[in-house]
Amino acid sequence: MPNVHLTESMQDYVQKQIKSGTYANLSEVVRAGIRLLMDKDGARQFYALKADLEQAASEAEAGAFTSFDARAFEPDAFE
Repeated sequence: MPNVHLTESMQDYVQKQIKSGTYANLSEVVRAGIRLLMDKDGARQFYALKADLEQAASEAEAGAFTSFDARAFEPDAFE
């Protein structure tokens, strides 16, 4: 198990969270923090995808696209 080194202000915050009963121990606090980071990364991925889709839509609206022939791409799906 890796060691966790916290600044003094972080240690104080963690102790207050444990004393208040919000968390039982340091491990719970660290897990909560990691979950928040994972959620934030998910949001970051969402906004990157949204930006890509907006760019693709703008390009398509400007005529920068090619037609897609679904039958040529997957002929078995149309039997």
